[in-house]
Amino acid sequence: MKATVFEEFGGPEVLRAGEVPEPHPGPGQVRIAVRAAGVNPMDWKIRHGWMEQMMHTSFPAVPGVEAAGVVDEVGEGVTDFAVGDEVVGWATGAYAQYALMTNAVPKPAGLGWQEAVAVPVAGETARHVLELLGVTSGDTLVVLGAAGAVGSVAVQLAVALGATVVGTASPANHDFVRELGATPVAYGEGQVDRIRAAAPSQIVDAVFDTAGKGDLPDAIDLRGGTTDRVVTIADMDAEKLGVTFSAGGAPQEEQRAHLAANLALAAEGGLRLRVARTFGLDGAADAQRESEAGHARGKLVIVP
Repeated sequence: MKATVFEEFGGPEVLRAGEVPEPHPGPGQVRIAVRAAGVNPMDWKIRHGWMEQMMHTSFPAVPGVEAAGVVDEVGEGVTDFAVGDEVVGWATGAYAQYALMTNAVPKPAGLGWQEAVAVPVAGETARHVLELLGVTSGDTLVVLGAAGAVGSVAVQLAVALGATVVGTASPANHDFVRELGATPVAYGEGQVDRIRAAAPSQIVDAVFDTAGKGDLPDAIDLRGGTTDRVVTIADMDAEKLGVTFSAGGAPQEEQRAHLAANLALAAEGGLRLRVARTFGLDGAADAQRESEAGHARGKLVIVP
């Protein structure tokens, strides 16, 4: 089958389009014909070799942990899905014509493939961090990187909880962030003052860093010098600064419940999902390069 492959760790240039054997589902798995695969920071962290302590990579490797597609093979013991079902969820080797899934839910009929694949990782990450932060109605939340895939979902979920949200973004993305329900401010030098000026009574109750651009000292400053209610998903300096780094989520059953709820919300129009760009299997290097640069407005998607 056609897939994106890499055979050594390195930069995006190690990715190439190639042919690999088709996978087949084991017990508890389904195989899908991939209609869309999400591009996530996890993909290029694995490609760099940064995740080896947590998960071993066997070469040749096919990237991709998030997919939407049509079930075409069912493994032993699977009773929730049948051939022909449209599903969305977490996958292995998603940058390919076929991928295996063990954690999925049905795709709502009214939601497109590319929009659906924007939900699993970003939605679960956003929900999990908002729970870690204890965001509730009346809070003022700062989202660093509010125009990205995770940040844009976090803004909307926090607004739905009744929070006031201030989001950093480049000026070109301010209208987008404003449409999501947040007050946009420019990131970079002087952002602490700009954020405080935008926050009601200049008080910040919690900070969610999705960008990993070295802004944790500013986040701590915004919280009055404390690391309480500051969480990052992207800054590797978190531990030495005493900030919580969120690298995981809930158990699979809870993840599926969250995903189903987020997909339903998206299908009803209550969760806006913006696809920034789509790429073919031969464009995966460009997709990961853009993801790593951190300037995408919404979700980057591979379409096999």
